[in-house]
Amino acid sequence: MIKFWQKRAELGILTEDVAIEEELKAIQKEIKEQVKKKFAGSLAIRMVDSGSCNACEAECNALSNPYYDLERLGIYFVASPRHADVMLLSGLMTFNMTPHALEAYEQIPEPKWVITLGDCPVMQAPFEQTFAIKAPAENHLKVTHHIAGCPPTPIEIIKGLLEFLRKI
Repeated sequence: MIKFWQKRAELGILTEDVAIEEELKAIQKEIKEQVKKKFAGSLAIRMVDSGSCNACEAECNALSNPYYDLERLGIYFVASPRHADVMLLSGLMTFNMTPHALEAYEQIPEPKWVITLGDCPVMQAPFEQTFAIKAPAENHLKVTHHIAGCPPTPIEIIKGLLEFLRKI
């Protein structure tokens, strides 16, 4: 066991990418400033899955881990749309989920914004238009910003949130 720890101490951290770390720190600093200025330090996001494969949700879960930790930047995921400022919509707008997504949107107090996440809500996913698919989301909701990717990585999501904050 001692040999393992000696080797570990000699090698150091092998997975760290200094350029990404510095870029992420700069982005996080600006996000924190934008949230403080535009949302009094607390931006509440209600995530709505309107028929996805859950890949986007898995990437959003990573935003709560200690590495990205959106909560220290003032961004929180909330359980109720009544507590939210922003709806983060992932997945295709399916026939069965469209009324529920619209209901969640109506419950968000004004002013409210919609951010679409991933390729599905904008119909760039490999699905054909059928009776069961009501995409794109912009046909049903006023979309403020889109974060592209299938699925977008946590860093792409953070960059997308920063672009949204700059836009409003």
